[in-house]
Amino acid sequence: MRVLIVDDERPARERLRRMLAAYDDITIVGDAQDAQSALSQTALLAPEALFLDVQMPGQSGLDLAASLPEPAPGIVFVTAYDQYALQAFDAAELDYLLKPVETERLERALVRLRLHRTMRPKQVVSAPPPKQLLIPDRGRLHVINVADIVRLEAADNYVVVHTAHAAPLMRRTLLGLLNDLGETFVRTHRSGAVAVSQVKQIRFIGRGDGTIDLNDGTSARLSRQYRAALLARLQAV
Repeated sequence: MRVLIVDDERPARERLRRMLAAYDDITIVGDAQDAQSALSQTALLAPEALFLDVQMPGQSGLDLAASLPEPAPGIVFVTAYDQYALQAFDAAELDYLLKPVETERLERALVRLRLHRTMRPKQVVSAPPPKQLLIPDRGRLHVINVADIVRLEAADNYVVVHTAHAAPLMRRTLLGLLNDLGETFVRTHRSGAVAVSQVKQIRFIGRGDGTIDLNDGTSARLSRQYRAALLARLQAV
């Protein structure tokens, strides 16, 4: 199994590397000290699993996990703080480890990783919504605050993430990204979704189709099959 270690502290990376080296079926393909490097190495090295620190300067491990392209590697979160353990476990399909990592707990996490490789399709889990999305783009990394996103637009296996000032292309499916972002976004068309807080008004046309005017001055399509869900979400705010 190909593993990438992500932690901003070098001693923690080296300790985990030494522990994983004891297992014949584990190949450590690299390590990273921040989210940008981790995204780049994931694209280049195609690891099957990430051991991912939760607390890192800049973007957190939780934000990074939500930004990984699909199909995403299996994730085991690693944290030094008990208060992050439950949040990390909710976000991880597999497991979380508390620092300092103990051999017995590591072995249990590896069992889950091995089982994960044989499970298709991936189990859908409930994860806390990320605060930021990390979107690599030709040698750069866009850091997009989720609160700044106005709408989402599907483009094949990519999503255009529209804010007031940018529209980077993210390698995710619209459905997968919406599952991560949670109830602050609602689908309005088979190829689009909007942030509920950004809806200014709705103009209905035809048989229930419509146009959604957004706070940034742009608009989005509304298909009649998504009308009820949008109205219910607006009423619940």
